[in-house]
Amino acid sequence: MSAGIIGKKVGMTRIFDATGAAIAVTVIEAGPCPVVQVKSVATDTYNAVQLGFGTKKRPNRPMSGHFQKSSTAPSQHLREFRLDGPEQHSTGEVINVTDLFNEGDLVDVTGITKGKGFAGVVKRHGFKGGRGSHGSEKDLRRPGSIGTSAWPSRVPKGRKMGGHMGHVRSTVQNLRVIQTNADRHLLVVKGAVPGPNNGLVIIRKAAKAASGG
Repeated sequence: MSAGIIGKKVGMTRIFDATGAAIAVTVIEAGPCPVVQVKSVATDTYNAVQLGFGTKKRPNRPMSGHFQKSSTAPSQHLREFRLDGPEQHSTGEVINVTDLFNEGDLVDVTGITKGKGFAGVVKRHGFKGGRGSHGSEKDLRRPGSIGTSAWPSRVPKGRKMGGHMGHVRSTVQNLRVIQTNADRHLLVVKGAVPGPNNGLVIIRKAAKAASGG
């Protein structure tokens, strides 16, 4: 079976367990994902399955030919999942969320975090900043010295400075599946996942399964 599935973050809400405690959860629309291509060591030097998600209205000619080979409708998104035995899948097969996950399972969710635009070092890296008085009123949110003295007389690579904050790939591990809905293709997980509402996410089986969650 595929190691994961493609989905879309719907949003966050809360549910109540049997004891009445509130649990913050994220609702994800996961699948259905058709198998667009099956790759093997013999043909592509590695084993993987390519899944599609969403509907692409006007695909170009190369992409149209790619989807025609698998007899599937053009998908807006394509992602590959490595696996050991690609022979267990066939092109045109549809993978649903309940085929992979059940209540109580642990999953890893990958997405693109929200972009925050340009941010200074205090907001971006958590710098303390300078003093707010005694002649240092203008240094409150400045980074301070960024270079070196006589050697090497340049700014070292990787120096924490102001810049574009957010909009990076991020993975949250070991989120527990609270509910699944086969009819609406929904997956409800405990906690938050990266990205804005309607953002694309990849849900995989937990690589480092923990007992808690």
